[in-house]
Order: sequence, then C-alpha cells, then structure tokens
Amino acid sequence: MLHKALLDSERTSYELVHGPIASPGAFLQLLINDPRFAWLRPVTTLIVQIDEALAAKNPPSTARDFEQLIDDMRALLSPSREENGFWKRYSGALQRDPGVSVLHAEMERRLAERDATDRPGRR
Repeated sequence: MLHKALLDSERTSYELVHGPIASPGAFLQLLINDPRFAWLRPVTTLIVQIDEALAAKNPPSTARDFEQLIDDMRALLSPSREENGFWKRYSGALQRDPGVSVLHAEMERRLAERDATDRPGRR
C-alpha cells in the first residue's frame, strides 16, 4: 500500500507540472525511463523481492535471507544523511502527501511490532 501511495503521489506531482499522463502504459514508461522517477526504484525492487520470497514455492534459503529483506526495507525507510539519495525524495513525499505519511507510520508500527514479537531484544 505504501508503494502504491508513493507512485500515486509522484504521479500527481508530475501531472501538476506536465499535465495528465495519457495511460497506465505511459506512466509505466515514465517509471522505467524518466530520471524524475528513478528514486522510486530501490523501494520497488525491495517490494518485488519480498513479494517473490513470499510467493515462492521454495521460500528464501534461510529465514535470515528474508530477515535481510525486511532489514533492507527498514533501512531504506529510515532517515538518511544522503543529500541526493532516496531519503531526500521520500521525506518530501512524506511532507507533501498525508496519505503517504499515514502509511509510513503504519509501516513503522508494523516493523516495531514484528521486532517485539519475532526478534525480542532488538531495537
């Protein structure tokens, strides 16, 4: 849900400047090729990897592999000192779009609950 909210938010922001995007296919091409959307690729890649791990007939070789994906997501969605990296654009989306902000808070809550139940002592 957070990923979709980010895509929708960026689409709206883009359309305010450039006008409506003609079709879902045109939007997909922008996501793939337009540098303005490149910052979304790390989160898209992680979500695809997590989805593939959850849907696989043969799940990740170890629980640690899956935990690494979750840790990577946690790190990506946490404040960073990178001036031009993902966090700069992501924090802009958090400030601009209340829906993204609410879903980010929900993701943080779920990760914290997961830590409390699955990995006691972690924080």
